[in-house]
Amino acid sequence: MKRDIKSPIKAVRLGGLPEEIRRELKEARLKRGWSQAELGRRASLPQMHISGIESGKIVPRFDTLLDLVRVLDFDLLMVSRALVPVVQALVRDQRNQDQHRDDGERSLYAVDDDEPKAKGQGHDEV
Repeated sequence: MKRDIKSPIKAVRLGGLPEEIRRELKEARLKRGWSQAELGRRASLPQMHISGIESGKIVPRFDTLLDLVRVLDFDLLMVSRALVPVVQALVRDQRNQDQHRDDGERSLYAVDDDEPKAKGQGHDEV
């Protein structure tokens, strides 16, 4: 018996790994002082494959991407689209804390000193 039921799910293929992910992978590798060859050795991949992933010429399989991310001491998470802005704010705040480690605790919604204040929210000088 043959079924002619169309799937409501449409396959979407990436043309390449998003630039932001490639940049994050490269930055994490460089932060550790690893060459592409060293990352490849640790992830059991040839250096040329790492180069291809970082340049966007190669789209890694999910399991390969997961291996790379974990070797770099990160992880991949599924996040509801509604929560993406919240997660991004947490990540941004964590990065700011890493850069200014001695500043102590701050509110998640605190404005950084280098960010311009919104019009009308600054303190007037007397």
